[in-house]
Amino acid sequence: MKTARDIAIADYDYDLPDTRIARHPVPERDAARQLYYRAGSISEGVFRDLPSQLLAGTLLIGNRTRVIHARLFFPLEEGKRPIEIFCLDPLVPVDHAMALGARTQVQWKCLIGGNRRWKHGSLRLGLVVNGSPVTLVAERLERLDNTFAVAFHWETADAELTFGEVLAAAGSLPLPPYLGRESEAEDEERYQTVFARVEGSVAAPTAGLHFTPAVLESLAAGGVEWQELTLHVGAGTFKPVASPTLGGHEMHREYFGVTASFVDRLAEQLGSGLPVVSVGTTSLRCLESLYCLGAQLLLADAYALDATVAIGQWAAEDPALAEVPATAALQRLAEALRRANRPLLSGYTEILLSPASGVRVADGLITNFHQPHSTLLLLVAALVGDDWRRIYAYALEHGFRFLSYGDSSLLWQNRP
Repeated sequence: MKTARDIAIADYDYDLPDTRIARHPVPERDAARQLYYRAGSISEGVFRDLPSQLLAGTLLIGNRTRVIHARLFFPLEEGKRPIEIFCLDPLVPVDHAMALGARTQVQWKCLIGGNRRWKHGSLRLGLVVNGSPVTLVAERLERLDNTFAVAFHWETADAELTFGEVLAAAGSLPLPPYLGRESEAEDEERYQTVFARVEGSVAAPTAGLHFTPAVLESLAAGGVEWQELTLHVGAGTFKPVASPTLGGHEMHREYFGVTASFVDRLAEQLGSGLPVVSVGTTSLRCLESLYCLGAQLLLADAYALDATVAIGQWAAEDPALAEVPATAALQRLAEALRRANRPLLSGYTEILLSPASGVRVADGLITNFHQPHSTLLLLVAALVGDDWRRIYAYALEHGFRFLSYGDSSLLWQNRP
């Protein structure tokens, strides 16, 4: 049987004309088009009609992460281009909430644009936050592969000022590079979901961008239950697979967090046989990571969890997992959290989902249309198999808009 490492990325290619990339969102979030796929059949509608596509009793799961102003531009002497520092992940403290809530200094893993022009010393950026003058100071520490550890501190009379507040005032929203433009005023609202609450992402969970309060209310009225998890989306989500096979691709690491009550509810839903639908690939990566964690505990006949868990790139295709039903795995994870009296489970995942791993937790996926040669396209294929080609051919032929600000799809899993 072919493993994920053997999969040729050339098999996940298609022609995406530049004109089909949505540069801006549609005027109304829920007016985006939506493609429906189920059991080989393809049709279409409008996103605001999503409630009519989901049965009462469906569990719909969204990602409540919020995009931070991760791009900082520090001026040099007059006439020289500024240095761009792109904050990726916190290093000290490593927890996103603690790093954004810090009041004196932090260290982050960063990309640096124009690094060679940053010869020595610190960079300084003056701004005003909540009416107080602030000077943000950046100091380059050490190289980390293609990134750098950067220390930040801020000079201000306001001792209560957090790094998150400084970042919100000093930085800009990091739009995906394929949009080919700088962020604009409308992006401050439209590149966040209406349910975004937990700061930490450097990219939006774009499948959620189409939801409105009215759609959420209509779903609830129709008996669809809404639950949320957190997965902070990293810049690596845009990284195409450059190697001939997946075995040569290094997946990015992303933080996730869920409550014990969420795991309980998910296990209950799986046991009931009612549908689980993931809002976006980020939510699905988290759900499948939870499955792998529970399955590993079950296979080891264990209940003990590390303080911070880590799910590896190839965890989903462990052949031993084929013997572990999703319901049993989530039940074991829920019991482990109860025994540890642990209300919150957090960790990091590098999980890669592909046709070799399949999808075990979700019955359906709400998602936009993804780039060729991307791990996101492989994730879609993990759900629908080779029919991803028919789905994307239909979307291209019928004028659907692609990528982050593009149209939506509701895809149901092709089960054996």
